[in-house]
Amino acid sequence: MADTSEPEQSCWAHLPDVCLRHVFHWLDDRDRSRAALICKNWSQAMYSGCLWRSRTITFYGRPSRTRTLELQSALWYVKKFGKYLERLEIKVRKPSNTAFTQKFQVTMQDLLEHLGRCSSRLVSLSIKYLALDRFIWKNAVRAQFIKNLATFLRRTSKRLDYLSLKGARVTLEGGCELLKSLSCLTKQSFLSEINLEDFFSLHLPVYNSPAFHQTMSKFRSLVTLTFNYHCISDELLDALREHSAHSLCTLNIKCRINEPHGQVVAGMAWANLATRAPKLHVNFFCERVLKHDHLARILLVEIPVRSISLRSCSFSHPDWIMRPTLTDLLPAYRHVLQELTLELNNDQELLDDELLQLILSCQRLSLLEVWAFLSITFMERLLQNRAERKCILTTIKVRIYIARQETDEEDRLLCDIYRKFKSLIDSELNYSALTYPM
Repeated sequence: MADTSEPEQSCWAHLPDVCLRHVFHWLDDRDRSRAALICKNWSQAMYSGCLWRSRTITFYGRPSRTRTLELQSALWYVKKFGKYLERLEIKVRKPSNTAFTQKFQVTMQDLLEHLGRCSSRLVSLSIKYLALDRFIWKNAVRAQFIKNLATFLRRTSKRLDYLSLKGARVTLEGGCELLKSLSCLTKQSFLSEINLEDFFSLHLPVYNSPAFHQTMSKFRSLVTLTFNYHCISDELLDALREHSAHSLCTLNIKCRINEPHGQVVAGMAWANLATRAPKLHVNFFCERVLKHDHLARILLVEIPVRSISLRSCSFSHPDWIMRPTLTDLLPAYRHVLQELTLELNNDQELLDDELLQLILSCQRLSLLEVWAFLSITFMERLLQNRAERKCILTTIKVRIYIARQETDEEDRLLCDIYRKFKSLIDSELNYSALTYPM
């Protein structure tokens, strides 16, 4: 008699759908498409919306064959499953020539038009490092790209909650056009988070632009705003106070040496905003802006500062004397400062005592990251004060510059200090300390 029993199936054939989708979640596009050929159940899992809610597409200026195939695959899948898409990130890596920018503009036009027709779920959009002010962008190509993006933003503005155009480097006119498109349909925008770091070309005094102030007044529910200091003005702070004070929690402000930062901002404008936005924390990131008179004009006492990062980027300058900043300026935030990052080329100025005193005066300081010329004994004094509960640091990351190549003696001393405070470090601290020959 012939055997009519069905062949024994693998246990994988009976895997619950929720588990199968979890397996598919960890596969890349190529492996997903192969797995979908196994059986009907696996093919259906391929079309689960939860697998296609978040996507990242990277355009490389000089792509290898492998990266070109990855890009083509990513674009195909975004189009095919665009109706499920909720979070899309576009990255541009080292745009190399006009041919690349022209191809990128055409590709993005096609992609945005497709998503505009099919996607009803997009809540997060990030397009980074466009560098539209570079000569490789022809005027017509740049203008067409901004027009296409503005059209897409108008279509999605009612649903969009997060937007990042970091590194776009647009003109004032182009930047305001893009921002206005977010409020074109409703006369106001309800985005909760927007990242405008390096959004405008760095040389532009955006703080002088009435069009920018009017555009920013359209945002009514901002929670987090990231931008450059050349955007800051009394008018901007007043717009935030009037329209987003009820929701505003975080301002991330980047200040760079090659952007205009000489404007006068009134402390009263900051005080009024802080009063109306009691949840507000401000984070400053300063790159090579280290002259005391420049910092004093920026870091006003009325600002509710949560973190400060001062970076020299390995440059040095005779006017960068840090002692007044550590002893006179930063102590004004001793009741609110929680994070402090310093990268200083202070080879002519030892700052051990001033830095330690600042740390001990900051009642809420929990994170300290320092790259600077310091004595090894600074670490022992700092850890001793932490052991005695004179500060509440939980993260200590220190790179001690040494003005010679050989650091064996300093490394040995750091090991001795670690052994002395090993119990404290292992139980309570995220800690590292090392030497770096300069």
